[in-house]
Amino acid sequence: MSDRRDRPRSSLVTCLLVGCLLVTAISSGVALGPALAVSADATRDTASPRIVAVYPNPVTDEDRGEFVVVDTAGAANLTLSDGESSVSVSAPNRSATASVSTPSNTTLVAVSSDPEVARNRTEYPVVAGGLALSNAGETLTLSHGNVTLDTISYPDAPEGERWLTSAASGESDRQQTEPGHWRPFGYEPRGVHTYGETNATAFVLPDAAGVPVETLRGAEDRILLAGYTLSSERVADALLAAHDRGVEVEVLVDDAPVGGIGGREAAVLDRLSSAGISVEVIGTDPARFDFHHPKYAVVDDAALVTSENWKPAGTGGNGSRGWGVRVDSSAVAADLAGLFRNDSAGRDTTDWQTERAGEVYESENATTGEYPTRFQPTGYRVERVRVLTAPGNAESAVVGIVDSAEESVEVIQPAIGGRHQPFLRATVRAAGRGVEVRILLSSVWYSEEENERLVSWLNRIAEERGLSLTARLADPGGRYEKIHTKGLIVDDETVVVGSLNWNNNSARENREVAVALDDPETARYYRRTFDADWQGGGSDRLPVGLVAAVALAVVIALLVARREVEFEDESDSGIEDDREIEWP
Repeated sequence: MSDRRDRPRSSLVTCLLVGCLLVTAISSGVALGPALAVSADATRDTASPRIVAVYPNPVTDEDRGEFVVVDTAGAANLTLSDGESSVSVSAPNRSATASVSTPSNTTLVAVSSDPEVARNRTEYPVVAGGLALSNAGETLTLSHGNVTLDTISYPDAPEGERWLTSAASGESDRQQTEPGHWRPFGYEPRGVHTYGETNATAFVLPDAAGVPVETLRGAEDRILLAGYTLSSERVADALLAAHDRGVEVEVLVDDAPVGGIGGREAAVLDRLSSAGISVEVIGTDPARFDFHHPKYAVVDDAALVTSENWKPAGTGGNGSRGWGVRVDSSAVAADLAGLFRNDSAGRDTTDWQTERAGEVYESENATTGEYPTRFQPTGYRVERVRVLTAPGNAESAVVGIVDSAEESVEVIQPAIGGRHQPFLRATVRAAGRGVEVRILLSSVWYSEEENERLVSWLNRIAEERGLSLTARLADPGGRYEKIHTKGLIVDDETVVVGSLNWNNNSARENREVAVALDDPETARYYRRTFDADWQGGGSDRLPVGLVAAVALAVVIALLVARREVEFEDESDSGIEDDREIEWP
């Protein structure tokens, strides 16, 4: 899917094609109308008929319900062919064949050999057509008479996914410029949602571990808690207490985190489910996301967004350096509540009790470190909040934020997914414009070697090319165990807080949630914590739970073949030849 097939059309070709269409229309007596006009631009006019999507490999016996979505642009007597057979396609009738949610003016129609089954899998009117779609990939052609209007080829089809062509709308990331891509059935991308001035509380972990738990304890109406893992007893206690006093409580976590669900998490989920709390796990096949990796909660009319998992090392404050924010906005809360409802209602979600039936979960140690409080949570009046989600909009949004930098960029990440990673490339571009760039990566033992290679390479290239960029590994100095933050600060005006790791799998395949906070005072709060972590060192006092934390890390390292929950893209490992980089 990485190769690009732009199809520019010269004005001469365009004129010939339009002429052919007109001749065909006149000779056949068919009124094509303006819908078949072809643009002289480099891309096909979206008003002309085209193939929009292919669903060749549904999760059904004998692929029942497979279909092709065609935008007829209002035209009749079109022909769809796979080279072996052909079917006639026309503009849809607004009839019982359409979903109740289908717009009355739609020009899209789904062509299926089994319309009854297909109607449960698409919102568009479904018509019968005899094409048998190959799961191994094939080429489809849309024609009118002897004129070919559109041709698409799709590759080997994953089960339960749709091939969206470049004509498909709704993508805001890299897919816009690619010839096509697979999207899991049931997943639809979101745009960036922007909200105005609101109150917010900025905090960092492990310094202010009380903010997440106290926010949950203060719930009066609802708690919708979404996460990757949930093993914190303190969090569980807060959820149970809320449930007991009549608060609506729902939980959604990943069904198969790296290393598997451990005994501590299974016990916590059992406690919640047994008390009558709705506990769902997400990720059963066919899954919409590689991992459900966000860390957020909707609590009444507030939204809590962090970089940390709901476990002792994370929101428990017992190990990880993380960033978080509580946004006191009913609009932002409603936005994330809608996301939660959408994600929890998919076919890839399962009730926890059903998931755990017959399973045995291995016990593991919990992180029990104690760390000093250096930075107190602080309230601010944030000028603007943007809700970013992956897959769908977070990649282009973060690249755009970095590309807008004029003075400074601070990055703090557990790791970065290689030299070609788009976020890093945007950061290097900023340094080439004279923006002061600092990149701080984790020094935890299982990431240290690879992070050190990337840091050395960045510093070497910066020196050779005169870039205003410096990278280094963190020195916790007893103030935290390891960096787990996924943070970005630009121009001391915008800060990004959330679960989005700087690797392609996180941005393109995982469910992630982050917020971009536009406010100088708020940005400077996180800048102060970044400066302290950049300086490194600190108290000589060792955390009480260091031994247990190391033991836990060893167990995780033995269970997984890649680093801890950072979902590194193995093909983008940071060791490429730097001659391939497009430098500013």
